[in-house]
Amino acid sequence: MVAKIRAFRSTTDVETCLRYIDEHRKVLEAYGVKQVTSANHDWLNDENTYVIIVESEDGGKIYGGARIQVRQETRKLPMEDAIAKKDDRIYGYVDGLKHEKIAEFCGAFNSKEVAGFGIGSIFMGRVGIAVTTELGIKKLLALCSPPTLRQCLRLGFEVIRTLGNNGTFYYPKEGLIATAIVVTDLEQLPLAHEEELKHIKRLRNDPVQFAIEQGPKGEIALHYELDMKF
Repeated sequence: MVAKIRAFRSTTDVETCLRYIDEHRKVLEAYGVKQVTSANHDWLNDENTYVIIVESEDGGKIYGGARIQVRQETRKLPMEDAIAKKDDRIYGYVDGLKHEKIAEFCGAFNSKEVAGFGIGSIFMGRVGIAVTTELGIKKLLALCSPPTLRQCLRLGFEVIRTLGNNGTFYYPKEGLIATAIVVTDLEQLPLAHEEELKHIKRLRNDPVQFAIEQGPKGEIALHYELDMKF
């Protein structure tokens, strides 16, 4: 399989953002989820939201995507309001971090067409961590599903055990579990697995590259376009 991963500021490619929204909606609906906090679309006009898209070489198909939303005085992280319905301590937790530039890795999905290739967990996760240094982000938060938790921990996340039930919540609906996680040192990534750290550093040092990667289903050829040229 051959695919392209690119990262960009949301306001620079609204057309692709709208396609991302539509594909994300389809995946959520397939799991019986009609609406989630992170599906709010006001980020389209936000200069501090960045989108990661995995698509076919010609750009005709979107295989997956995610967003990095920077917290601002006027814009909370999507997970804040989502978690607050179960545990309002999330507001105090995030406020305690706001002296630094923090963001949430959210809205991540991959289509069923590429399920098992590692696009939604391995490769998009590496990219999400890698581009934070370019964006000046110091801490990255996320809500992850049980199937992706192991990979998130390999990337350097840790569970925020002071929230919810030892870090877990029913989200985005009853019966589905999400775990609140955070990377507190994006520069050094002290908790990252050695192999993942190697890949993240490679992407940081060379944001535009072509690589044959090893995924769960075998080799996948990826064109990386991660230089957002600020």
